[in-house]
Amino acid sequence: MQKLAERTGTVDTWRGLEQRLADALELLELAAAEDDDSVAAEIAEDLESIRADFDRVEFELSFSGPYDDRNAILQIHAGSGGVDSQDWAEMLERMYLRWADSRGFKATIVDRTVGEEAGIKNTTIEVEGEHAFGWLRSERGVHRLVRLSPYDGQHARHTSFALAEVMPEVEDEAEVEINSDDLRIDVFRASGHGGQNVQKNSTAVRITHHPSGIVVACQNERSLRRNRESAMKVLESRLLQRELERIEEARAKLKGEHIEAGWGNQIRSYVLHPYKMVKDLRTNFETSDPESVLDGDLDGLLQAYLKSRIGVDDEPADD
Repeated sequence: MQKLAERTGTVDTWRGLEQRLADALELLELAAAEDDDSVAAEIAEDLESIRADFDRVEFELSFSGPYDDRNAILQIHAGSGGVDSQDWAEMLERMYLRWADSRGFKATIVDRTVGEEAGIKNTTIEVEGEHAFGWLRSERGVHRLVRLSPYDGQHARHTSFALAEVMPEVEDEAEVEINSDDLRIDVFRASGHGGQNVQKNSTAVRITHHPSGIVVACQNERSLRRNRESAMKVLESRLLQRELERIEEARAKLKGEHIEAGWGNQIRSYVLHPYKMVKDLRTNFETSDPESVLDGDLDGLLQAYLKSRIGVDDEPADD
């Protein structure tokens, strides 16, 4: 019934736009016949309003994927580049947290491993909000940074990489089957910067899923139960994402295409030196204001990708 209500609302919106446009064109013909410029000007304003509403609902087609309306699990991993790469991973973490805050989304860090000198090795963020996964699915891939390194004694130019993974949150346990016998659950003390223990009790949780080899951990909550729940949520999302990737690979083979997945699939470059630019390599969208992007102004990049995928990502979730 909920899906029916959503579909009905969508159809009503499009039919309403169609009727408004028909009415406006009919009035425009009457105004032209009577040579009434004032009415024509009023109708022109109505047409601008219709155009704005059309652009809005057309963009909503970007979120037609089977999981686009769900919350998202975002993971960032430092890549090659040493301390610079770990610092870059932390910069990306800050960028996404600020973007989520600007949209009124709730972003919670459920696990985070800091670097020995600076930055982070990896982080896991749960993002809750309307179409959170639909917005963030475009971010999956390798992000490249070019800048003058603050960690180089000669202040030389360095290139750093970080990998972003985005997964839809599992809403129904039936979507992912997990046998408890396949899990190894380890409990340990939460650690802070440098690896020192920050709690006396063992509340951090690490879950290993033996069939897939996936390992997830959570230590940000003070409760063992809540850390375990958060870790299971991440594990379920990773298993769901793995199944989606398997389906995508099978489709690619049927289409005779080879899509390189995972590491090395660079999607975006952020250049701070010798010039300033952020460029998405999939859509060719670029901006000369990387500071704003790194401060969370991502909508231009995200919208360009989503608009480019309208009609492309509308295949069913399974075969």
